[in-house]
Amino acid sequence: MKTNGSKEIFTVANMLSFLRIVLIAPFVIFFLQKNYVLAAAALILSGISDALDGFVARTFNQVTSLGKILDPIADKLTLFAIMVCMVILTPVVAPVMIVLIIKDALMLVGGSQLIKYKITPPAAKWYGKAGTFMFYVSVCLIVFLKAAFNYENDILSIVLLSLTTAMMLFALVRYGMIFRQLMKNRDK
Repeated sequence: MKTNGSKEIFTVANMLSFLRIVLIAPFVIFFLQKNYVLAAAALILSGISDALDGFVARTFNQVTSLGKILDPIADKLTLFAIMVCMVILTPVVAPVMIVLIIKDALMLVGGSQLIKYKITPPAAKWYGKAGTFMFYVSVCLIVFLKAAFNYENDILSIVLLSLTTAMMLFALVRYGMIFRQLMKNRDK
């Protein structure tokens, strides 16, 4: 069951997505101040709210059109902030980050095309969530190792982020297939 009107905006699930957007600023500030423990805490809280928003929406019948758009926007903004910070911390990961930026840009273009044709974007799928989860785990591990042990290993960073990139590219291909099918159905 979908909600409507102002109830559609102020659902618990949507507030969790808004929280993720708000948490970007403290994460970046703490990260740039090299307070990696607080940066990681902001990131962990963001990851928990990301996991909860979809669960809450489905469990409590709070699935909304706004939520279907807000969740991926919060994901993309968070990921972009993390990418910038990671390139500042570990410049060798820049090529991997470029791939992730291209993937996310394509996802945003596809989503905006669906909205343009008044097609509701599909809810996030397991492979999209898995890619996001892998990204959070990889970044938290890299930041944790630097914060707790002052340990930096470019090879470890590249391997972790490459695996994450592979999962995100898999998700992009799968979402691309869904996009193509939705557009094909629209033409019929």
